[in-house]
Amino acid sequence: MPSYDFLTFDVADRIATITVNRPDKLNALNAGTIAELGAAIDDARMRQDVGGIILTGAGRAFIAGADISELQGQSPFVAKGRSRAGQEVFRRFEMCPKPVIAAVNGFALGGGCEIAMACHVRIASEHAKFGQPEVKLGILPGYGGTQRLPRLVGKGRALQLLMTGEMIDAEEALRIGLVNRVVHAAELLGAAQIMLKQIMQNAPLAVALCIEAVDRGLGMTLEEGLTLEANHFGLLAATDDMQQGMSAFLEKRAPTFNGR
Repeated sequence: MPSYDFLTFDVADRIATITVNRPDKLNALNAGTIAELGAAIDDARMRQDVGGIILTGAGRAFIAGADISELQGQSPFVAKGRSRAGQEVFRRFEMCPKPVIAAVNGFALGGGCEIAMACHVRIASEHAKFGQPEVKLGILPGYGGTQRLPRLVGKGRALQLLMTGEMIDAEEALRIGLVNRVVHAAELLGAAQIMLKQIMQNAPLAVALCIEAVDRGLGMTLEEGLTLEANHFGLLAATDDMQQGMSAFLEKRAPTFNGR
């Protein structure tokens, strides 16, 4: 198991909880933290005792953006490399075949908003704040914000947030579709755990292929996406889990899925 300087990684009840742990920096993303996030999602993906993942932050922030001290003075080539490295790590969260929930406990700004959008589901505390304020620093989002935000909230609303750099609260984020649920702060991790356990009761191969079909299908025409869906539907017909799920339904009992 990897060791971490900027994160904590805990597993209980088949849920891996990854907590960005730089509260004195509002969990800002330096290069070391991004690298550790990559190691953590890879570890969670490979572990047999993990069925789902929660990403959250320590203290009063989820992730309050990039570590600006690392960005100042960077050359164009270094800046592009930094962007691509972060994008690659965030993409691993997005493509993880196990469900990933962002439990957004506070500020999710810049890179924090971007990694939350890369998770499959976002549950926010009532105190959470969201924004892409990069234009105020003379830059734009570099970890996927210009691409994922319009896919979630639409082009017009995304451009408003990107061009103004404004910060919105959890209720507004819920209204525009940036988050899935808003709960009281004390209930945040519990709500994320309950949703993950609900997902984890289902066939893991079916869940994984739902993630893949949606992710890949967004870049396809409708006809191409329908073909992908039909192929995945066919693949699942060859699994033990499909036989188990169908039999359990007909026999009026709970299924026992094994991921095969």
